[in-house]
Amino acid sequence: MNTAEILKKVRQIEIRTGRLVTETFAGQYQSVFKGRGIEFAEVREYVPGDDVRSIDWNVTARTNKPFVKLNTEERELTLMILCDVSASQSFGSGEKPKSEAAAELAAMFAFSALKNSDKSGLLLFSDKTELYIPPRKGKNHSLRIIRELLAYTPKSGGTDIAQALKTANRVMKRRGIIILISDFNAPDYSREVRLTAHRHDLIPVIITDRFERALPAARALLVTEQLEGGPGYTADLSSPAYRQAYETQAAARRAGLENVLRSAGSDWIDIDPALPVHGPVVKFFRQRRKSFRPL
Repeated sequence: MNTAEILKKVRQIEIRTGRLVTETFAGQYQSVFKGRGIEFAEVREYVPGDDVRSIDWNVTARTNKPFVKLNTEERELTLMILCDVSASQSFGSGEKPKSEAAAELAAMFAFSALKNSDKSGLLLFSDKTELYIPPRKGKNHSLRIIRELLAYTPKSGGTDIAQALKTANRVMKRRGIIILISDFNAPDYSREVRLTAHRHDLIPVIITDRFERALPAARALLVTEQLEGGPGYTADLSSPAYRQAYETQAAARRAGLENVLRSAGSDWIDIDPALPVHGPVVKFFRQRRKSFRPL
């Protein structure tokens, strides 16, 4: 895309996403992400019914009267979006490639953070860190995140999720939210997923094209190329046996991914780039709110 096309696309995403955030998504975001914890506000004298665990024993000892601590929620958060920009993200069997769905998702999260006065940052990765934008506030900052997602040209085509998570853990000094957007076709990243989920609120967003799950039946040969290296192959779409083998392999890869995320204690969001992206995100937050755990 040239500059004019990119700016037009950014504006389209801003309008579409901004409306969704205002009407639906920002409230879901705030209800789930309550803040890193609590900070001390003041003490007051104990009254019957107060939680004895909140007693401030130092003040109690000095005054010979029981006092309790009053705390307020520490609301401001840091949201870091990690987005896969490897070669496979350019694939799409429908009108929209995975990369464009990723840009819309990132916009939803960035604008929700903006509306809730949180910082947002961006880390684009392939098999190395391609671009890092430190967390900040402001509408122009959020628009820059969308623009980079649409316009950035990766220098490498591979995928290294483990390295991206290591980088995020290094630059994020305090506990925050990490949105990891990828198709998760990468070498082993299980250890880094567990470590990151322990340090931060890690939300994997899995973007999977329908052709990556199953092939359509047709009287045709599908000639493919490997976007991230390796030989291409020819798929016989008229062969039920071939299609079944393809689906079996895809299901096995998916089962392995789910096992990694479950072992880390992370819930995930599934996205089909051919469908509207906001529905699965809102559904995820509604489910998550029922089992909310403060950051």
